Amino acid sequence: MQQDEPEAPGSGRPSVPARVRRYGRGTLEARDLVRSWVRSSPGTHIWLLVIGVTSLVIAAASEGLETFLLHRTSSNIHELNKHPLQSLLISGFWIETPSSFLLYVVLFELLHANVERWAGTWRWLFTVGVAHIAATLISQEVLLVAIEHHAAPRAMRHVVDIGVSYGLAAAAGLLTYRIPRPWRWGWLVAVVLFFATPLATGGTFTDVGHAIAVTVGLACGLLVRGRPTWDGTAPVRAVRALRGGG
Repeated sequence: MQQDEPEAPGSGRPSVPARVRRYGRGTLEARDLVRSWVRSSPGTHIWLLVIGVTSLVIAAASEGLETFLLHRTSSNIHELNKHPLQSLLISGFWIETPSSFLLYVVLFELLHANVERWAGTWRWLFTVGVAHIAATLISQEVLLVAIEHHAAPRAMRHVVDIGVSYGLAAAAGLLTYRIPRPWRWGWLVAVVLFFATPLATGGTFTDVGHAIAVTVGLACGLLVRGRPTWDGTAPVRAVRALRGGG
């Protein structure tokens, strides 16, 4: 049983050493929580690490090298014809604007990490992988048809098409099944509206890809059938367990 912290004489407050010890315990608890979170979603954080490295490469590159890298790692029509497997894989590990990396960190933690922890790494990876491949191939086929019918310029064969947004869209779709009813339907409506609105207002091939990725995420609901829905008391119980409060 922990003893009460000694108070500073005449102040009614814990002494400086006591406050330092309390701060140290809080720091250790926070570190343990972060470590547990990362270990429970390894795929998400390995992916984030790779994107962080490639973002640094883009940020440090000259303008000419940056243009070369962005086009060479794209999964556009030109690259898919020349290096189909390579372009499909590599394009998922780059973002076009390194300054947006912190935004992606937040989105990865909110979507990918939550889904991976809940569904398991392999179910999450399968969903995200299938969504990325399907969204890329179908959206580029839509673009190719548009080019052939002169609805899009031929230069779009070389358009920069990299990024992780298709995987995020799929994770948002799969996350629907973790949210308990009736809030699940509100989340579903919000997700559908977010990705369908651009299509209804003259969207691009990327918007088509997002819609496909969300659909794949929703279709993969069979993989998580029977998994528990979100328990809002879980974070509180985790903190109490670390503090030894049961």
